[in-house]
Amino acid sequence: MPLARETRFPPPLVDPDEAVESPKRYKIVGPGLVVAATGIGAADLVATLVAGSRYGYALLWAVFVGVVMKIVLVEGAGRYTLATGRTIFEGWRSLGRWTSVYFGPYIMIWGFVYGATAMSASAMPLAVLFPFLPLWAWAIIMGLIGFTLVWLGRYHVIEKVSAIMIGLMFLVIVGLAIYTVPNVPEALKGLVPLIPSGGLTYTLALAGGVGGTITLAAYGYWLREKGWDRPRFMRVMQLDNTVAYIMSGIFVIATLILGVEVLYSAGLAVSASDRGLLDLSAVLDERYGTIIGHTFLIGFWAASFSSVIGVWSGVSLMFADFWGNVRKKPAGHPDTVTGGKYFKFFLLWITFPPMLLLLLDRPIFLILLYGVLGALFMPFLAVTLLWILNTRRVPVRWRNGWFTNLCLAVCAVLFGILGIYQVWDAVVGVLGG
Repeated sequence: MPLARETRFPPPLVDPDEAVESPKRYKIVGPGLVVAATGIGAADLVATLVAGSRYGYALLWAVFVGVVMKIVLVEGAGRYTLATGRTIFEGWRSLGRWTSVYFGPYIMIWGFVYGATAMSASAMPLAVLFPFLPLWAWAIIMGLIGFTLVWLGRYHVIEKVSAIMIGLMFLVIVGLAIYTVPNVPEALKGLVPLIPSGGLTYTLALAGGVGGTITLAAYGYWLREKGWDRPRFMRVMQLDNTVAYIMSGIFVIATLILGVEVLYSAGLAVSASDRGLLDLSAVLDERYGTIIGHTFLIGFWAASFSSVIGVWSGVSLMFADFWGNVRKKPAGHPDTVTGGKYFKFFLLWITFPPMLLLLLDRPIFLILLYGVLGALFMPFLAVTLLWILNTRRVPVRWRNGWFTNLCLAVCAVLFGILGIYQVWDAVVGVLGG
């Protein structure tokens, strides 16, 4: 039995009792910014705009709940990595083989479908701003630029590009929100937790879905790439994560303000697909002039392209670690890190095969699987973090406190309900379409 336990719960690869350093020694522009920028894409912007256009400021409180949830989830993934020296996938594998059975097909299908979605979303504003090329051509160009940056660069390149993108989208979207002169008294009323009639799905989307994807779990991999890979960086990581998601929350609030002040106040609606952002651009053109409308398109592009860069890097690292574990490679093996052959395989996979989906109709069964498996990931992450961070897989010093456990339990329930809704939408959308 002791031998079996040692195999199942291997000791940390780092000293869990080493002194924790003060964040003041570090420049806090790090992996948190990358994961926050990556997590907010075109679909999240549309969900927020539509919520604002339908319910005004009534769901503003849900954004604050969502920020707290993301901080707790991402901090948990980062804390496991720093406290043990192991990746989140190694933590999942300690729970049993079933995690690999779920994660393996999911990451391959997700990469294939999301690759096309991300390239298309980042191309939409460019196709409007520079119509001399069709949408599919801009999409391929965006994919190739993202591929080249990640293939040739290292983490510091991804971090710098992400910082530029999030700075650009922050300035544009927050600036436009201020320009619309938001109704502050009405916004303050939106801090009271109420769910308007018919607004449950959008409440769940804002609280649990905005900025929440597989990239949340990539945080620990970017920490390793940054060199923050030991318990002494714990406070640095926590500050990095908190600051990044506060910025993310401000960005989402600004998008909600645009939905309220530009659409809700005028009784207008936008498409629930990515084209909803183009609809808003047209409304801004008409109301405030072409310069404002085009400025929004630049922010739209920055938000979408930051997701391309982040996903191409972070999810490729996750796949490399997954396949390295399957192949029984030791931790940190050259094949499993940035630039390794497993990393490059997935980078090729997420870039080139999805280009076929830009030119062809999407296969119905694949889209259905993508929707179902994707809906399950957030509850999967919340439940497994609860499991991992309360057991001998983590040194006692770094296990969850009661508040973290409460938040993760709420996340598990909320994401479970949201997942059911998403599965239903995926099935109805495919079979009905």
